[in-house]
Amino acid sequence: MIDDHPLEIEAMKLFKEGRSKEAQKLQEQFLEEVRNSGEERCPCPGTCKFRGNCVACVTIHRGHGDHVPYCMRQMINRKLGILSEITEHSFKPCSEE
Repeated sequence: MIDDHPLEIEAMKLFKEGRSKEAQKLQEQFLEEVRNSGEERCPCPGTCKFRGNCVACVTIHRGHGDHVPYCMRQMINRKLGILSEITEHSFKPCSEE
């Protein structure tokens, strides 16, 4: 499990409190746990040659800027949902002029 991992959530809390050394230790623990889990880390259903190579995948997606990597969509949609609630889900795309 990577998304919303309790160790990383706690690490971010500590970073925000200015407790960087403690946060860094938790991040290292989180990364080690993910590395040693033996689980498939890439949820992308695609078959491209960059599947599972996060650095290459994210670099390519940033480079073309057309869409975000599959693994980030759920997190982004959740954040957009929260923002949309501010305006009572009234977001509508701007019409082209």
